[in-house]
Amino acid sequence: MSTRRDQFYSTQKWRDVRAAYRKSVGGLCERCLACGLIRPGRFVHHKIRLTDDNVDDPAVALAFENLELLCVDCHAAEHDSHRYVIDANGGCHAKR
Repeated sequence: MSTRRDQFYSTQKWRDVRAAYRKSVGGLCERCLACGLIRPGRFVHHKIRLTDDNVDDPAVALAFENLELLCVDCHAAEHDSHRYVIDANGGCHAKR
């Protein structure tokens, strides 16, 4: 079953904001860059997680202040903390 949040992610408005945000930060993972690492960003992540209850709030869903460009590892660490760890330098690594 599709949720309102899932539907939002397929809208042109989100695709446009996502592309504009990625361009505005130069296409690099913001967390890695803060640690001096150069890694391409892949996912535009909502700092305040998007839910069916807040998906219609543009301050949450579309505002650049609530977005962050993350690489695959940093995004996975954000959503699956059981599989990844963040080291002292902010790098993300799979748990062994």
